[in-house]
Amino acid sequence: MGANSNRMSPRQKMINLMYIVLTAMLALNVSSDVLDGFTQVHEGLKRSNDNFGTRNAAIYGQLSDFSAQNPDKGRLWLDKATEVRNATSALYGYVDSLKLEIVRKADGKNGDPDNILNRDDLESAAVVMLAPGNHNGQKLRERLDEYTGFITALIPDSLKSNTIAEVLSTAPVTRQGTLAPQPWEEAKFDHQPVVAAVTILSKLQSDILYAEGEVLGSLLAQVDAGDLRVNELSAYVMPQSRLVMRGGKYSANIVLAAVDTTQRPKVYIQGRPLDNDLGVFEVPATSTGNFDYSGWLEVTNGDGTTTRRDFSSSYTVIEPMATVSATLMNVLYAGIDNPVSISVPGVAMGDISASMTNGTLTRKGDAWVARPQSVGKDAVVTVTATMDGHPVTMAATTFRVRKLPDPTPFIAYKDAQGNPEHYRGGKPFNKALLMAATGLEAAIDDGLLDTPFTVESFETIFFDSAGNALPEVSAGSQFSQRQKAQFQRLGRGKRFFISRIRAKGPDGITRDLSPMEVILN
Repeated sequence: MGANSNRMSPRQKMINLMYIVLTAMLALNVSSDVLDGFTQVHEGLKRSNDNFGTRNAAIYGQLSDFSAQNPDKGRLWLDKATEVRNATSALYGYVDSLKLEIVRKADGKNGDPDNILNRDDLESAAVVMLAPGNHNGQKLRERLDEYTGFITALIPDSLKSNTIAEVLSTAPVTRQGTLAPQPWEEAKFDHQPVVAAVTILSKLQSDILYAEGEVLGSLLAQVDAGDLRVNELSAYVMPQSRLVMRGGKYSANIVLAAVDTTQRPKVYIQGRPLDNDLGVFEVPATSTGNFDYSGWLEVTNGDGTTTRRDFSSSYTVIEPMATVSATLMNVLYAGIDNPVSISVPGVAMGDISASMTNGTLTRKGDAWVARPQSVGKDAVVTVTATMDGHPVTMAATTFRVRKLPDPTPFIAYKDAQGNPEHYRGGKPFNKALLMAATGLEAAIDDGLLDTPFTVESFETIFFDSAGNALPEVSAGSQFSQRQKAQFQRLGRGKRFFISRIRAKGPDGITRDLSPMEVILN
């Protein structure tokens, strides 16, 4: 919506020209013809002012109607137009009061500006406008300057704004034959007949209404000056996420997007412009985690100004994953730390929590450690993920809790390269390695649990030449001196047994282990 500025009509221009000519003639001679001319000009200005008022009221009515139809868009401009109308009305009325005061000063209390009797009175205008006691001329100049500053600030067009400022200018006037400039009010009203002063004020009112019309027209044009011009409408579905978990919710904004295919907006991400004009933002996902980004877009309005709109968003990158588990092997061992892997596709690790019955479940970085308590009682691991700000139970998995299996006893030694080895019996063992060993150890070292046990005691059984058994008791987990002495007396090919082995596991349970046979070579 817009409005063309209405310039002065040819008739109005002629009236203004007559005003200038009559003012010049007035300086030479105040004849009846000159006074009649001012009367004619005043009457013409009165009719022009009525026309200006009608035009301005029509423009204001357009703004009012649009504001009623679209308050969000039109209310701002209607409020400004109302301020202009109020300021104009106040100033226009003040000028009317000055005209009436001048005429009544010349013709008495029944004086009428539209029917002046003492048109050639040269004192009344000066008394009303310039007398030291009232300073009406100075007050008029100050109010006119204030009004000019107010309305020109509402017009973005500098050329039009400067034109209005010139029309309403109250700058000092330098008359021909004088050296110093006169204040505006003295140049206008000093030694002026009443009819000329009234005509000057009517001309000022005409200029005020002209200025008001220019401002109202500019405000009407600005109602949609900043609107974007579009030539294509499309419907878009913008989901918050395309990945939805059971128990969560799918949420999407369905919007109508209007675009101008001839003028794409400029999009900036993290301060850098996109490398395409389609608004497509792509970034390689090289690492996992939550990533935030922000930027803005700029679009040129219909009036040539630029509108900026900021935006921000985020995305989550997860590892490609698939979970494969044997349903018959959901087993946790009591008394030890059982490593557990927990993940929810599409949910960051920081938004995942878990708990367990019959024991404790502890997070260690991105991994978890389960420590069951009672053997024979199931442990249930419950996984919860925070989605859309609310916790959602993702899974509840049941594990059987078992006692740790018995460990295997062994004699620890090092091979020729210094690598640790375990001798578990049943095959020849070098006597030198036996003599270097300190005692007996036990562990589950199957590559899965890798759990050490503490050997509390054991016995060695030797046989003499008559076949009698000679038992020797250990010093805890260490070989005793008597056992060492027996080792020393054994020859190649001889053998002995290690029995009554007792070992305690990390679950606090002490077990009796199977005996082992040691054969010397």
